Amino acid sequence: MNDVFYKAVIAGIFSALTLSVLAYLESLGNYGVWLMAPFGATAVLVFGVPNSPLAKAKNVIVGHFITAVIGLAFISFIGVDPISIAIATGLAVTAMMLTNTIHPAAGANPILIMVSGQSWDFLIMPVLVGTVFIVICGYISGWLNTKLNVVGHKKTA
Repeated sequence: MNDVFYKAVIAGIFSALTLSVLAYLESLGNYGVWLMAPFGATAVLVFGVPNSPLAKAKNVIVGHFITAVIGLAFISFIGVDPISIAIATGLAVTAMMLTNTIHPAAGANPILIMVSGQSWDFLIMPVLVGTVFIVICGYISGWLNTKLNVVGHKKTA
């Protein structure tokens, strides 16, 4: 089997395992929110295209953090309506670009946070805890891909 197949299978397995751990922890009930929809897109980048600048740990963690802060600030100080949601999302894109932490999945955070009425606790769980966990799993996935290449599977350029 070819290298693309192995990488795709590892990406799929690690995406499923990572998100299932977060979903399981959330299902326990009293331990907070562990999972949010943008993590699905984050998994595509971290596990599917790990060498992309958009999948860097800094982009994943800081991009999600900045955009979540913006969404939470709008809830707290400005309010939620169609215009504020649009402005918050535009501001989130601008902030990620200015800080060189572009992560497309994080662009959904202001919308998600504002529409669902999240509190500042959301910044810790799921945003920070979840993104750090995904990044750690991404490093493990990358290590496994490297080991498979060393064991004899051809490397691609």
